[in-house]
Amino acid sequence: MKSRPHIMIIGGGIGGLFAANAMIAKGLTVSLFEQAPALGEIGAGVYVTPNSVRHLERVGLGPAVEKWGARVGNNSYYFRLDGQPIAPVQVADASGWNACFGMHRADFVGFLAAGLPSGIVTCGHRAVGFEQAGDVARVKFSNGATAEADLVVAADGIHSELRPYVFPPSKPVFHGTVAYRGLVSRDRLPDWPMDRWEMWAGPSKHFLVFPVRHGTMVNYVGFVPADAEMKESWSAPGSPDTLRSEFEGWDARIGDLLKQVDTCFRWALYDREPLPMWSKGRLTLLGDAAHPMLPHLGQGANQSIEDGMALATILAEVDNSAVPAALLAYQRLRRERVADVQLGARQNGLRVDSAYTDLGIRDAELAAHAEFRKHLYAHDVVPDATAAAREIAA
Repeated sequence: MKSRPHIMIIGGGIGGLFAANAMIAKGLTVSLFEQAPALGEIGAGVYVTPNSVRHLERVGLGPAVEKWGARVGNNSYYFRLDGQPIAPVQVADASGWNACFGMHRADFVGFLAAGLPSGIVTCGHRAVGFEQAGDVARVKFSNGATAEADLVVAADGIHSELRPYVFPPSKPVFHGTVAYRGLVSRDRLPDWPMDRWEMWAGPSKHFLVFPVRHGTMVNYVGFVPADAEMKESWSAPGSPDTLRSEFEGWDARIGDLLKQVDTCFRWALYDREPLPMWSKGRLTLLGDAAHPMLPHLGQGANQSIEDGMALATILAEVDNSAVPAALLAYQRLRRERVADVQLGARQNGLRVDSAYTDLGIRDAELAAHAEFRKHLYAHDVVPDATAAAREIAA
């Protein structure tokens, strides 16, 4: 019988938790370490699209998506800043399958964690060092503890402590934009439609709204230019009055929503240049540790889920001795696609921030963007991952 690898995941965010679910569903042995004292998310909404929903369904989490998500339908639209319609938003993949959901990050993390057997997750452990020798990968934590496994998956975010053990350090790229984000209860916006994703595009700014928590809350994000770099954070406090002033004179619906905002968070937008390599020996990267991206395609969490499904599919088919080859196969399978999405998110950010002298061109591109999204959402990593694994095992 082949010796199946024991996998250590560093990071208990959406990417790390989904990877653990996918690997356990494949019969693999997993341990996960998270630096926070408890699993959880401070934050607002995340957009979940068909290219990741198919994998959530594969590992048995489809009912949880339906329970906690808010389905986004065909009434989704792009608007000019005054509310004039531009184009419909693509919410189905190329086959016509519509599985787009607005999700509260805390709910997402909650049901991903609840899907794991007890004893898998250890909190209060921040990874600070890595070494490997032979078939052993070892992680050192800030509290002095160490842990060993057959391979380590660094899913520890844009500021990953383990990334430099794969590729030399580099600075995140700040894009001169800050996102103000938060939630408003449906009770305070009783007339707001809860079946759609809506975005308003204006000069250097755009405003996004979609429902979360099964339609009981409205998630909003206002993207505005920033004069200076600010530390990337999911939870820096923002000023509701500043946010309201940024969108003064826009569509009255935005003003009505912002009147109900009491608190909000501020998030500076960073990504990184695509990495030429994700894996080294028995260490590999996943999610934002490998490919932090701007939110302008709504793909950060979705691409991390694709990563986790691809990695679980490959590792389930290989012997422990083949782990380094398996991690390189995972890198080959994922790196080019994710680099395209990273760069596509940058490009779409310029589009929705109206960096055009002719807004007619911008509007035409937003309408044409539906075709790109159809194919983005239709992608399924499993067939290629299965083929890559069988090639290694042969």
